[in-house]
Amino acid sequence: MIDFSRTVAQVILGFSIALSAMAQAPTGAGAATKPVDDEASLRSFASIRPIDVHVHVSKSDPAFQNMLERLNLKLLNILVMDDTDPHRKQLQPQIDDALALVRSSRGHVVLCTTFDPYKLGSASFSADAIKQIDRDFAQGAVAVKIWKNIGMEIKDSSGQYVMADDPRFEPIYKDIANHGKTLMTHQAEPDVAWGPPDASDPSWSYYQENPQWYVANLPGFPSKQRILDARDHVLSNNPKLRMVGVHLGSMERNLDNIARHLDKYPNFAIDTAARMEYLMLMPPEKVSAFLIKYQDRVLYGTDLDLDADANLPDALTEWQSTYARDWKFLATGETLVVEGKQVHGLNLPQPVLQKIFRTNAVHWIPGL
Repeated sequence: MIDFSRTVAQVILGFSIALSAMAQAPTGAGAATKPVDDEASLRSFASIRPIDVHVHVSKSDPAFQNMLERLNLKLLNILVMDDTDPHRKQLQPQIDDALALVRSSRGHVVLCTTFDPYKLGSASFSADAIKQIDRDFAQGAVAVKIWKNIGMEIKDSSGQYVMADDPRFEPIYKDIANHGKTLMTHQAEPDVAWGPPDASDPSWSYYQENPQWYVANLPGFPSKQRILDARDHVLSNNPKLRMVGVHLGSMERNLDNIARHLDKYPNFAIDTAARMEYLMLMPPEKVSAFLIKYQDRVLYGTDLDLDADANLPDALTEWQSTYARDWKFLATGETLVVEGKQVHGLNLPQPVLQKIFRTNAVHWIPGL
């Protein structure tokens, strides 16, 4: 459960957020200026038969299905256990809904399952988790997600934060590898979660809406590096396990650090989900050189969602605007405005675009 000793810090954060929110425009995917011709961008995007390896969809709708078909788009739908979100507190209903969506999607949606880390204290935890994910594999799941609550929320019986390299997870990792599946890891958060508050950071608006994950100055809270070191320990302990570190592997401000990880761990790749703005705000020459050098290790993802109570027209607008914006940034030389700054498109070579938007996903997550 969430440590309620955070309450005072969150109240202070909320006051700071309220002040900063009055002075800034909204951030995130919707903050970028609409591309000059979204439809042309979406046609080019669709021509590559793209795969978005990181979405959260909990409803099916004919208009949403039509969008997937029009864009030739395949999605990896990721499940998350989160006791701070009423829609994510129970696992089996999520699995049931996700499998129903897969069946109705005509091949456009594939499942990334998860297990319940809140049951870690059970003597049969590992065996129960393996039984459940194996059942999901048998029904078509192609990957398993571990989330930031491992490292940032869940504690053991002695009050210590549980890390990704806890021995109780190791049989699960071995099982995933033995099935030839992929582990998707969201470990830690952007640097700004550890403070100080920074309204210019692309992720800052997230903590306005989710202050429970703003951890600055919380007594006894693990450092970001400690959390990532535990993830890296999993990589080194499981060389046959394919791992995709989502959100740029939570190294969103340091391409050199990402490069060092990709060089060190051949079983490691990253996705771009919810971190494209960080790339957009870096020097374009550096980002272009990185993406060309590591063109086989970067998967396209967005972290877009479609909740059961979503306003569908608004959601469709957000999804399509995000895809058009990201295509413009990676595939053209046009200028966009992101977070109030001019951003120049990278105009990456077509073979690199093909890998980032499609073939890397097929390679790193077999079954897509």
